[in-house]
Amino acid sequence: MKTLALVVAVLVSFAFPAMAQTTKPAVGSEQVYWVVTFDVEDMAKFKPIVQKLVAATQKEPGALAYEYSVGTDGKTVDIYERYADSKAAVSHLVDNFVPNFSKEFLSVAKGQRFVVYGAASDELKKVLADLQPTYMTAFDGFTR
Repeated sequence: MKTLALVVAVLVSFAFPAMAQTTKPAVGSEQVYWVVTFDVEDMAKFKPIVQKLVAATQKEPGALAYEYSVGTDGKTVDIYERYADSKAAVSHLVDNFVPNFSKEFLSVAKGQRFVVYGAASDELKKVLADLQPTYMTAFDGFTR
């Protein structure tokens, strides 16, 4: 019986390793994340910018998730970004996006909606102020 329990435990650990290892934001977490929706008229110009931006952002230690998705219309793009904390999000914006990519990015992408979730600090809110995001605060729930 002990052998069967051990085999089941090993199989479960191989079957579900990502779930056990993936850190996700939860109520009370310091993480901050957002979804931004853009309209992109020329995906051929947009994709190379995104590729460079993703590569640069991947080097940021506080960037936990950075994903681009396109709608069935081929023009609506959602960006999901998640950071370890507000400091990491500010660093991404101030040290990476704004000086290196914002002008080129915003020349082909027009913002439609910006929703920030999690523990956004006053400093982060100040950096994002011109973009007029909506701030959402978790009040109950859980993340596995």
